[in-house]
Amino acid sequence: MSTNQKFEPTWESLQQYEIPDWYKDGKFGIFIHWGVYAVPAFANEWYPRNMYIQGSPEYEHHVQTYGPHTEFGYKDFIPLFRAEHFDPAAWAALFREAGARFVVPVAEHHDGFALYDCSTSRWTSVHRGPRRDIVGELAQAVRGEGMVFGLSTHRAEHWWFMNGGRNFPSDVQDPAFDDFYGPAVQQEDCDGTEVAIPELDSRPYPSAAYLEDWLARTVELVDKYQPQLVWFDWWIGHAAFPEYLKRFAAHYYNRGAEWDKGVAINYKYKAYEEGTAVLDIERGQLSAIRPLLWQNDTSVAKNSWSYVEPQDYKTAESLIQDLVDVVSKNGALLLNIGPRADGVIPAPEQELLREIGAWLAVNGEAIYGTRPWRVYGEGPTEVEEGAFTDTQRAAFTAADFRFTTKGNVLYAICLAWPGEHATIRSLASGLSLLDQQIAAVELLGAAGALSWSVDEQGLHVTFPHAKPCNHAYALKILLK
Repeated sequence: MSTNQKFEPTWESLQQYEIPDWYKDGKFGIFIHWGVYAVPAFANEWYPRNMYIQGSPEYEHHVQTYGPHTEFGYKDFIPLFRAEHFDPAAWAALFREAGARFVVPVAEHHDGFALYDCSTSRWTSVHRGPRRDIVGELAQAVRGEGMVFGLSTHRAEHWWFMNGGRNFPSDVQDPAFDDFYGPAVQQEDCDGTEVAIPELDSRPYPSAAYLEDWLARTVELVDKYQPQLVWFDWWIGHAAFPEYLKRFAAHYYNRGAEWDKGVAINYKYKAYEEGTAVLDIERGQLSAIRPLLWQNDTSVAKNSWSYVEPQDYKTAESLIQDLVDVVSKNGALLLNIGPRADGVIPAPEQELLREIGAWLAVNGEAIYGTRPWRVYGEGPTEVEEGAFTDTQRAAFTAADFRFTTKGNVLYAICLAWPGEHATIRSLASGLSLLDQQIAAVELLGAAGALSWSVDEQGLHVTFPHAKPCNHAYALKILLK
């Protein structure tokens, strides 16, 4: 552990934490789910768990495609994960073109295969499969493009992830592979400890040895790669983790101070206390402005975080609209992609990223470095709050606006093309929301000022005939 003792492993000490400016200003990052599970490319990234659940589609697919689990288990996919076309420089250039300000690859997913040089495991991308330090190479490439490097670890879930393989003959029961499949603890081994997060109360309670190993691996990731963001999945919310979470945060924040770099931890639900880390909402958003920065992590595909066939992709328009909505509520968007096992990012995902980048090239000043306004926006379309709601909202309309602000500028982003005229009702005369007079109104990407007027109905703006970009349209309202 670090000798710098600004932070101690207590919630009181960790309340000193301040979210770094790069995060508050960056707004948009790329998440990367890539690993051995991209080889079967079936269903989703939980294939390594579900292939051992008898009766599941993954189980049936596995037996029919690869044979009995005693002859071909999950470990046998590792030699097929070759990453022969992995080009970290090309990846980083694409992410920069997409307008990303930070990049977060998965360093280890629930399956227990590390994509980094883990000193305590032989089951890593350095020793097997690609025989490359994926995390290390990406860190260098991402920083070379001027972006912030982060990483995620899902090691906590590995405690029970393969436990289905205990219920029938499978390689999970072979002692030779205990160090890969992990405890794979049966559900009935749970000691019944009550926890606060839904679905965790039925999960087995991790041992002290496993928790110490979790902490050691996570600290090694920090010390070896100096990430400025560490993303955790939901199972750190288990009642066994708080003391370890505090120990990790104190070490990490102290290390960040030593490096003179702003660092951040992502957590879900209530794993960390408010103000000690950055809340992350999986595949979901908020219905109002949150005083502290938060993050929405979602994926370009609706059905999987990793590469599978087929993928059900979202549209660039919906992703851009969600980015705008998230930023207006003091959030950042972490958008996931899923490369193929050979290291190629699928063409539809490259196209989505480039389309987002083209939009940000025109409208980025309404996103980067902005802060929330007095209200997040207006309009008829409701955004449901909470996790796993990202596909439940209706389509945004031309009456839906989102606000951001920077200096003496208010940005009003119209989420669909309004045609010739638009009215922003939050800016009606007589309302107290805007206490400065409007000096001029412009449309990002269009030349010249726009015609406008204000009355008790709102701010009326005349739009140009030609669209300056695709998707959402940012009015730049200059204030006196």
